[in-house]
Parts: sequence; C-alpha cells; structure tokens
Amino acid sequence: MAIKTDLVGYLLYCGLAAHLYAAAALALRRRAFGQTAFATGFAACAGAFALRWVQLGCTPLVGMFEVFLALGMLVWPLSLFCRRVLGAEGAAAHALVAAAVLLPAGFVFPTAGPQMPALLQSAWVLPHVGAYVLGYTVMSMGAVQAALQLAAPASSPLAAARERATWRVVRLGFPLLTLGLVAGAVWGKQAWGDWWHFDPKELWSGATWLLFAAYFHLRAALGGRRLRVCSAAVLAGAGAIGMTLLWVNLTASSPLHAHAF
Repeated sequence: MAIKTDLVGYLLYCGLAAHLYAAAALALRRRAFGQTAFATGFAACAGAFALRWVQLGCTPLVGMFEVFLALGMLVWPLSLFCRRVLGAEGAAAHALVAAAVLLPAGFVFPTAGPQMPALLQSAWVLPHVGAYVLGYTVMSMGAVQAALQLAAPASSPLAAARERATWRVVRLGFPLLTLGLVAGAVWGKQAWGDWWHFDPKELWSGATWLLFAAYFHLRAALGGRRLRVCSAAVLAGAGAIGMTLLWVNLTASSPLHAHAF
C-alpha cells in the first residue's frame, strides 16, 4: 500500500474525504452541503496537482499517480458543465466516481521520482494524456447518465430525456478519445518508430474507441428505438475504460507503457 505522507498526499486525502462526504450529502438531498464539499474536494486535488507540477518541473501527467489525481480533480468542473449545459444528472454519483479514482492514487500507485525519463518529457504528453484524462472523465459521466436511463421506466419520457442527455455527454467525450488516440499514434511513431504496436494498453484503448464508435452507429441505426440497448453500449465502453486504466496497469504486461499512462 503506497500511502503518501507529504503535502501532496495530505491534500489528496482531504480531496478524497471531501468527495466521499459530497457523495453522501448529495445522495441524501443535502444539496448545499454536498456542492460545497464537492467544490472543496476539487480545490484540495487542484492544490495537490499544482504542487506536483512544481515538484516535477513538467506537466504532471507522467505516471499513474498523476493521471488518477488529475482524473479526480477534473470531475467537479466537468460534472458542473455536463449538468448545467448538457442536461446530465447524477451529481452524487459523479462525486463518488471522483472518490473512486482518487483511491488508487492515494493507496495503490506510488509517486514517481523527480527525474523523469526522456520519453516522458515529450511535448506529446499533454495532448495525448490530457485528452484521455478529459475524455475518460466525461465518459464516466456518460456512463452515470446511461445507468440512470436504464433505471427509468422503459419507453417513458424520462427515459427518453435521459438517453438524449447521455448522447450529448458521450458526443462531448468521443472527440477527446479520438484526439488521445491520434496523439498517441504520432508520439509512438516518434518514440518507437511505428504508429501502432500490439501493446495491451494500445489494444484496450483502441477497443474503447471502437465501442463508443459502435454506440453512435447503433443509436443511428435504431432511430430512437430500443434506447436501453444504446445505454448498455455506453456502459460497455465505460467498462473498457476501467480495463484500460486499471487491469492493464495492475495485472497485464504492457512494456511500452510500463512507466507512463
């Protein structure tokens, strides 16, 4: 267990606790307390992220600790955007998602040393990893919305409205996944001499992109019918994201991505 005892770690644990409190308060309809805790969790994670940036002297997206910290940090602002602009629901679930991704950062992934390998000092870190971090966070909210759609009575106006909100959220996240995939291919060409390798991380990233692409095709083909099938496809894509983020890094051999996102 990689417990952090420095200031970055303390801020991360404060952020984790605040997000857990926010999830409970929002689930109990204590909206004011929940939103304040949600914003506080973001502020604590943002402080940890900024301090980590100073420590590394480069964009703090170079290892799994930094990636999961960034994922947790971005949930609150993206949740606010998705709820207010795209009509998404599920603030309590969003706060719980933030807490869930902060757990590996706090207790599983160690912080890397201050000296980064030359590969991770590339200018492609921000467009590749940054796009994926944003895209994965948005898609987690799409998954929450899809689950809410499945929980609504079938063929009801509520289910239809939730499905449309799911589509709007996924439509925002998909270009970010595409940017991350393309930027990674360009970076791979520069670093390893080829656009694509059959590395587990790349394979699961490609599978994730294909699942969400299939969702759009499925939704267009069904023409508003069988909305639950479309929502199930979004949940399948979210499951592939989980496999890409956790299973590949914790159990699968991914030599080309052994020290990076």
